[in-house]
Amino acid sequence: MTQTLSSFLFPHRRAVAQRCPSPPMLNLISIGGQHQGVYGFPRCPGESSHICDWIRKTLDLGAYTKSVQEHLVQAEYWHDPLKEEDYRKNSIFLADINQERGINETYKKNLMALKKFVMVKFLNDTMVDPPISEWFGFYKSGQAKETIPLQETSLYKEDRLGLQEMDKAGKLVFLGVKGDHLHFSEEWFDSTILPFLQ
Repeated sequence: MTQTLSSFLFPHRRAVAQRCPSPPMLNLISIGGQHQGVYGFPRCPGESSHICDWIRKTLDLGAYTKSVQEHLVQAEYWHDPLKEEDYRKNSIFLADINQERGINETYKKNLMALKKFVMVKFLNDTMVDPPISEWFGFYKSGQAKETIPLQETSLYKEDRLGLQEMDKAGKLVFLGVKGDHLHFSEEWFDSTILPFLQ
């Protein structure tokens, strides 16, 4: 049996493609998935708001504790660009599937076996901070204001997941859709996503 699509909201399904190659997944379609994680509270404008910045710092206090990582799935996506070493050391999920602690060649080989890896970013997203995480981008390390695209990240430059090779082979597809997180029309889905099922 072959899966032709895995449509998801979070990178957990990407982890299935990386960790479980059977049955093989042909195309992986990520709709608003936070591939580099989040560093913010939904609907908060980040550092431009003192309250949002305070909430972010408060969340940061416990996000990498073992009990929070093991019992709160949202903490598994917390990626503090100001504390990269804490993230790499203590993130039990995202740091693992993004190969932040070492290279698992099986993860890389399995992801590279996809025919297409489609990433949908919501262009007016107020839930995911930073929204560029939906296209595998993130904040520049050491600060939380300037974001960089996937192609400027160390993950891509070191090709730890095979994304650079997949990009050069035309296997990565970056789609943008107007609207907030998970707001899209049936017409958009039918005309843009369904062709990847053909």
